[in-house]
Amino acid sequence: MKGKFITFEGSEGCGKSTQSRMLFDYLKVKGKKVIYLREPGGVKVSELIREILLNPKNKISPEAETLLYMAARAQVVEEIIRPALLAGKIVVCDRFMDSTIAYQGYGLGVDIKLIKSIGNFATQGINPDLTIFLDLPVVSGLKYRHSCKDRIEQRSIGYHEKVRRGYLALARKEPRRIKIVKVEENKVRTQAKVREIVNALC
Repeated sequence: MKGKFITFEGSEGCGKSTQSRMLFDYLKVKGKKVIYLREPGGVKVSELIREILLNPKNKISPEAETLLYMAARAQVVEEIIRPALLAGKIVVCDRFMDSTIAYQGYGLGVDIKLIKSIGNFATQGINPDLTIFLDLPVVSGLKYRHSCKDRIEQRSIGYHEKVRRGYLALARKEPRRIKIVKVEENKVRTQAKVREIVNALC
C-alpha cells in the first residue's frame, strides 16, 4: 500500500470523533490527500449496519454483534479504504479492528483469536500504520453521555472497564503501532500530542 492508514481508538466519551476530525482538517491544510471515515459506517451498507448495531431496542448476541461489525468493516475496506491506500492517500478512521477486539473480545468474551482470524478476512489483511489510543478513565468518559445513549453506551461500568483494560493490553502488545495519548481537558492540547505523533509518520 502506498498510502498511510491512521486509526483512532478509545472508550466512550474520550473525544475520538473530535480528535480524528481535527487531525483530518490539519492534514488537509498541509496539502495531504486525506480521507476521513467512521466505523461502523462510511458507505451505505455499513451505515445501515451501524443503525442496527447501535439501536438500543435491538437485542443482539455477542456472536452476531461481532459478525455485524465485521460485515460493516469488510464493505468499507472494499469500497473506500483499500482503493484509497492503493492510490497513495492517507486514511483517517474513527475506530477499526482494535475496537472489535476490545469491545467484543475483552468486553463480551468472544474468542480473540477467532476475532483476529475473521478480521483478517474482513480487512483483506489491511492493518493500520498508526493507531492513536485516546485514554480516559471510564467514569470521566461516560459522564459526557447523559442522555440518548446507544446500545453499547448503555452497558455497565464494569463492561466499559473491561474494554479500557483491553485497549491497554493491546497497546502493551503493539507499542510501535498503538500510541497512548492521555486525554487532556483542553482538546487543543490533546490534539497537539496527536499531531506530534502523526508528523513523524506523514
